Amino acid sequence: MTTRRRRKLNPWRFVVFVLLVLFFAGGFSALGLVAVSIKDLPAWDEDKLYASATSLYYDQKGEIIARVGEENRVPIPIKDIPLHVQQAFIAIEDVRFYQHHGVDLRGIARAVWSNLRGLSNEQGGSTITQQLVKLSFLTPEKTLKRKIQEAILALMVEHRYGKQEILQMYLNKIYFGNGAYGIQSAAQHYFGKDVGKLTLSEAAFLAGLPRAPNFYSREDQAVARRNLVLDTMAKYGFITAGQAEAAKKEPLNFKKGNPGTHYRYPYFVDYVTEQLIARYGEDMVYKGGLRVYTTLDKNTQEAAEKAFANPKNFPASVRDAKGILQPEGAAVFLDPSTGYIRAIVGGREHTSQLQLNRAADGPRPPGSAFKPIVAYGPAIELKGMAPASVIDDIPKKYDSYSPRNYDGRYRGLVTMRLALIKSINVVAVRTMMDHVGIAGAIDFAGRLGFSLDPAKHGPSLALGGLYTGATALQMAAAYAAFANGGIYQPPTAILRVESIDGKVLEEHKPKPVQAMKPTTAYLITSMLEDVVRTGTGTNARLDRPAAGKTGTTDEGKDIWFVGYTPDLVGAVWIGYDQPKPMPQEFGGRYPALIWRQVMSEALKNVPARKFPRPANIVTATVDSKSGLLPGPNTPPEDTVTDLFAAGTVPTEVDNTHVLVEVCAATGLLAGEYCPERVTKVMIKLPYTVPEYVEDYSIRVPAEVCNLHTKENQTLPAGPGKETRPGEQTQPGTEPETEPPRQGSPGSPGPPGKQPGKPGKPESGKEKYIIPILPNSGNNAE
Repeated sequence: MTTRRRRKLNPWRFVVFVLLVLFFAGGFSALGLVAVSIKDLPAWDEDKLYASATSLYYDQKGEIIARVGEENRVPIPIKDIPLHVQQAFIAIEDVRFYQHHGVDLRGIARAVWSNLRGLSNEQGGSTITQQLVKLSFLTPEKTLKRKIQEAILALMVEHRYGKQEILQMYLNKIYFGNGAYGIQSAAQHYFGKDVGKLTLSEAAFLAGLPRAPNFYSREDQAVARRNLVLDTMAKYGFITAGQAEAAKKEPLNFKKGNPGTHYRYPYFVDYVTEQLIARYGEDMVYKGGLRVYTTLDKNTQEAAEKAFANPKNFPASVRDAKGILQPEGAAVFLDPSTGYIRAIVGGREHTSQLQLNRAADGPRPPGSAFKPIVAYGPAIELKGMAPASVIDDIPKKYDSYSPRNYDGRYRGLVTMRLALIKSINVVAVRTMMDHVGIAGAIDFAGRLGFSLDPAKHGPSLALGGLYTGATALQMAAAYAAFANGGIYQPPTAILRVESIDGKVLEEHKPKPVQAMKPTTAYLITSMLEDVVRTGTGTNARLDRPAAGKTGTTDEGKDIWFVGYTPDLVGAVWIGYDQPKPMPQEFGGRYPALIWRQVMSEALKNVPARKFPRPANIVTATVDSKSGLLPGPNTPPEDTVTDLFAAGTVPTEVDNTHVLVEVCAATGLLAGEYCPERVTKVMIKLPYTVPEYVEDYSIRVPAEVCNLHTKENQTLPAGPGKETRPGEQTQPGTEPETEPPRQGSPGSPGPPGKQPGKPGKPESGKEKYIIPILPNSGNNAE
């Protein structure tokens, strides 16, 4: 029996076989793709080489508010376009324009090789002809099929038209930003001159715009882009290196007051446009004929724009070196139940399309407006605390950080409600650090749309000391959760986007987040209502229930008001683009006034209503010095009735009020030889406080009387009138910056006064001095 020898596999032969199979398979696939691309090739229409479709934006009622991409175009023949202008575009877009026939294989290879090597390439793979047909016939989708169609159409255009005709169509069609289409409109729009008078520097600037039309509003990027064009022109021999360097030194003297806006609601329209460009690209937005349905409320937007146009709503103003009116401002108003943005104002003057929108893109420190987000909100939500919980407003140091109150006062034992009404900094920091913890604060803020790095934040976080700041849009969205029963709705300005043929490209789907319990939201709202009624936000009072918080950073560099009703929430910021002190300014002034003006107009036809109260909110009376249930020694004036979430009412009885026998003459603990003693109710805590703390006199003295001793028993006794010092000031009865009254109950004696040595009365009142302490912490409101 014979055996058949098994043939040994040749690996190289196998590889060649596989490659041949793949080649033929790929070839057939490629042929199939080309066939499909030709079959679906757009119909030839010469008019499309000159026109494009406008995108339409609609407001919440379905009315057109903007036509984006509406063309400001002044066609011009190629003979009127200077050679250096033509060369600038050819150098940066398609240096082999006159050598290829519509598709530049060498350019494609160069672009691919640069991408593979990770190098920047001043030119892409598409020729000027390909760009022209893409703008005229095709969608901006990046697929192989579209690239094949682009190449076929480019060859067709090159077959029908000469190079100068193609370049003329291209330069008259491309978009230069700010509503300018074509080189002549761009020259007039940016420099106030015809294209024939453009300098080399100006031509290079315009040549750099088609790939990035938004560079105009960012001066450093605009100059860098111009310089790249000049270097590229020199590289390919269109100009000399000396000419390039000379042109780089030429300033870009833009037309004064240019570019101006020629559309309504510019900041809102720009905000929507920027989002659409990020999703669909500029070609689709400006030339694709989109139909965009937005959340804009024209009444609210117009009210906001009117308020920002009124110079009386801002501190004394000047124009900076760039001609921008300072201080600047920003505002956002939205529906708390849906997150729908009703109005955006990103500055006092809108001068160029897609310019800086301070409301969404200009984060700044929010000051005390951040306290409900990282101190009081999480204290109630995570630690079961309540508006009547008590914190001691006394000096406290966290490593090298010492928070200070904006008015230099230390009030002693206060409730969280009073601390928020008066915007007491020390209490906010102590609430966050001693009760909530930074981790808890950051977790709670994260539920409200803030992404904070624990490694970059410390005690100053309680006072708005954010590493990157916050925008008006973020603040409005966060406060909306307090108005919406604790439900956070991510803000949106776009409800639906349709293509020109009616296809729905996207549709907003709400993604609500239960950021906190309804009871937490209601208790914070109750506290913030008092801020508006009697605290730092009285300038925001409306003829309906309203809640809000002021914010002022160090030296008044940033001033805020963030507030809401059940139907609308708004955040207003004022400050210099380059932070600058605004002495004597605070959030309760101009920002609160602007907020009130906008809210009054926006809600004038909306019936007033109260904030909905959850069923599990209860009322209880507690001791205002301990936050516990009143004890046997709690004086009536030291009780407060407030709101609690069910299950959080304290069960312990106050033990801080104690009966103490003191010497009538010195006020210190009575010694064995004190001839006259007074028994009074005082506060006993396991620590002592400085004399300048305002309730110092109602705390149990730490020392025994040293005036009456065995050796001097015969000394006359001092007055023995019994008093009850240190009465708690009721919330809302003192103005924001009122200093301690001389001789008032609870006022301390002069710093450094020795116990047992009464000061000399002056006009029946004890002289009162507040010490100036080192400002080692945030001293802003």
